[in-house]
Amino acid sequence: MTTLDIAGIGRFEVDLWEDGSGSPLLYLHGYERHPGGAGFLKRLAESRRVLAPELPGWGKSTGFEHFTDVLDVALFHRELVSSWGLEQVDVVGHSLGGMFAAELAVIAPQLVRRLVLVDPFGVWLDDQPSLDPFGAAADVKAAKWHAGPPEQEPTNFMPDPEDPHAAILFSARNLGSATKFMWPIAERGLRRRLPLISAPTLVVNGASDGLVTTAYAEEFARLVPDAKVTVIDEAGHYPMVEQEDEFVSVVTAFLDS
Repeated sequence: MTTLDIAGIGRFEVDLWEDGSGSPLLYLHGYERHPGGAGFLKRLAESRRVLAPELPGWGKSTGFEHFTDVLDVALFHRELVSSWGLEQVDVVGHSLGGMFAAELAVIAPQLVRRLVLVDPFGVWLDDQPSLDPFGAAADVKAAKWHAGPPEQEPTNFMPDPEDPHAAILFSARNLGSATKFMWPIAERGLRRRLPLISAPTLVVNGASDGLVTTAYAEEFARLVPDAKVTVIDEAGHYPMVEQEDEFVSVVTAFLDS
């Protein structure tokens, strides 16, 4: 666990997954869980140093009570990167992590070299309302995957044989934290700030994502100056899981360009 004290905000204990060496990459996980040592992260770490913190309020990381809004989260990530002694990082944010990655790129443009937003939440389209990610479990599961969920979704959760309810509590805590930024809709004013992003930006979207449809990816790209969109076929909200090879290839090519 990494301890981080931020003046005026509070103290945090952060669970960090790290691997690889070279150019640093900050990975911000989605609204459900941190993926732990997922295959796509290990592969990205073959050519760079990947730092993937678990956000306070999720899993074992603490300090969520110090967050009042998305600005606090952006400041948290800015100070976390600074605590590692890094002057600049590439940032890949998935889902809710995409919203947070975009906010970080707005308030700390000097810190973000290149930005990848993967099926990001953060804007709302009145004419194409997105499915409630906290709605009926069966509907959400169907919307998340192109070909159905894998046998084991990537997660850093470790089962506790002495606590049969641990998995349920883990999921409930994570989703409860996510509602602070995503309920009733995942819109906290980011639309107004996206035009301020100066980092080269790639928006990656699963073609079958029923939570963040391609229309939302195109809206992000319209609002972020010179942003590009890549749509990955036969993938839903987790293209890095359903189409790992293509995802790693697309992201690596962008970061290396």
